[in-house]
Amino acid sequence: MKIMLTINGIDVDAHFSEQDIEIVHKPLLQRLARLHAAAPHQRTIVFLSAPPGTGKSTLTAFWAWLAAQDAELPALQTLPMDGFHHYNDWLDAEGLRPYKGAPETFDVAKLAGNLRQIREGQGTWPQYDRQKHDPQEHALQVTAPLVVVEGNWLLRDDADWCKLREYCDFSIFITAPAATLSQRLITRKQAGGLSKQDAEAFYRRTDGPNVDRVLSESVPADVTLAMSEEGDYRFI
Repeated sequence: MKIMLTINGIDVDAHFSEQDIEIVHKPLLQRLARLHAAAPHQRTIVFLSAPPGTGKSTLTAFWAWLAAQDAELPALQTLPMDGFHHYNDWLDAEGLRPYKGAPETFDVAKLAGNLRQIREGQGTWPQYDRQKHDPQEHALQVTAPLVVVEGNWLLRDDADWCKLREYCDFSIFITAPAATLSQRLITRKQAGGLSKQDAEAFYRRTDGPNVDRVLSESVPADVTLAMSEEGDYRFI
């Protein structure tokens, strides 16, 4: 299936095989629907954690679209974690701006506060402004009964990040070979205008260490998906 999805305000052509839709995506959404049906008066919060390059944003946008096609599934909203980056002023003061995207560059306490609010059926959600390169507060109204929070570090095996799981009803992790992610991420940076040399340098400095840390420093999820070189997913 080819479909146009809007991700961070940008139209993206996405492709999902009919086989994967039937054996992976629909069954997973049906499982989340049953989870929500068990506690229908409370918003259900799902964590999707994965390394950079695994297609989290595209995947969750597709899930939201797929849920909207089926009247038996609750409405699903995806909430990216990027809006919880510390502001650039803070990152500059801490010497962390070149490493933006690492776990140390996120405001975990702020994320916990927002999760608490949406658990109670209230609240808004910040979004990362890719022109200003800073968070935009209250950018998203959280309205759906089922939300998927997606980011690299949601299942990080660390005392501060572990506190977030108080608000998690179900967790999903995506794994993939580091070499596959390396190629995808370098190609992505080149598509954004970097030279091959600069894209490779960025990977060595930022994306590469983050890939390694997510793959090695995350706690087990309720469900794990494996991403292939072609970008398909399967249960493992």
